[in-house]
Amino acid sequence: MNAPAPPAENLRAALAGLLDGLPPRQASQAVERLIASYRGATPTDAPILRDRADVAAYAAYRMPATFEAVRSALEAFAEAAPEWVPGGHTDLGGGTGAAAWAVNAVWGGERPVTVLDWAEPALALGREIAAANPELKDVRWQRSRIGAALTLESTDLVTVSYVLNELTAADRTALVDAAGAAAQAVVIVEPGTPDGYARLIEARDRLITAGFRIAAPCPHSAACPIAPGTDWCHFSARVSRSSLHRQVKGGSLAYEDEKFAYVAAARFPVEPAPSRVVRRPQIRKGQVLLDLCESEPSLRRSTVTKRHGDLYKAARDADWGDAWPPS
Repeated sequence: MNAPAPPAENLRAALAGLLDGLPPRQASQAVERLIASYRGATPTDAPILRDRADVAAYAAYRMPATFEAVRSALEAFAEAAPEWVPGGHTDLGGGTGAAAWAVNAVWGGERPVTVLDWAEPALALGREIAAANPELKDVRWQRSRIGAALTLESTDLVTVSYVLNELTAADRTALVDAAGAAAQAVVIVEPGTPDGYARLIEARDRLITAGFRIAAPCPHSAACPIAPGTDWCHFSARVSRSSLHRQVKGGSLAYEDEKFAYVAAARFPVEPAPSRVVRRPQIRKGQVLLDLCESEPSLRRSTVTKRHGDLYKAARDADWGDAWPPS
């Protein structure tokens, strides 16, 4: 009997047929308009995704990138809590369900999952796409306003991906507080921009105040050592580009790199990395330069040379976002 396809392959296959019957030019225009809406500085008071054509175009374009970013964050969390498996999962502002797919990719198996979003067309399409994954067949797709009035049932894991940028400051605070009150673990992902990082630091501080421990990416639960306004912490996930990606963005590369920022926090004991690679490693002749966030907390550049033996080999294989040293 053939083994089931991995979630990433299942998701790509499910997304491939979404644009059947939708003219390529219409799909490109929908994506460009939606990107402009999501990047707007002013939070909206109505769902940005209005109908199935909007949702299909945007899901085909954005869902793979969201999936890869959230999966990367969840994998880092799983490394810090290797014995923990979420029994239940709630995704806030989850749209078409990329985070539900990512949780399934990291921990596998069936579990109670609720996806909350205020755009009914997104939820409907998420239900349709999830039919391609038997372990997501019982996901509950529920329409809900994500904001100050949000109330959540207790669960093990709450994810919030690419949502905070759509909310007012008051609604962001309410959402993070509601997530922290309901969950044993919270994972938040935002765009890898200075503004995304700023929103993430606000959320991180609130979770720590509420009693959470930081599992990743930080090696500590102290204040971020980056001086405000001087830099921002973010990471990168590689995403296979569809024909729609190439159509909208131009170019011929088969992949693109999704820049994202994240925080993963838990109410239970976790073992964060001793340090984390926070920039792309620089490989020079006979040496590798690693920019590290360390548990002191501090930022430090470490030079690993051939004299370090196996550690040098590991440094040559190290990637942006990895724990260091490798376990």
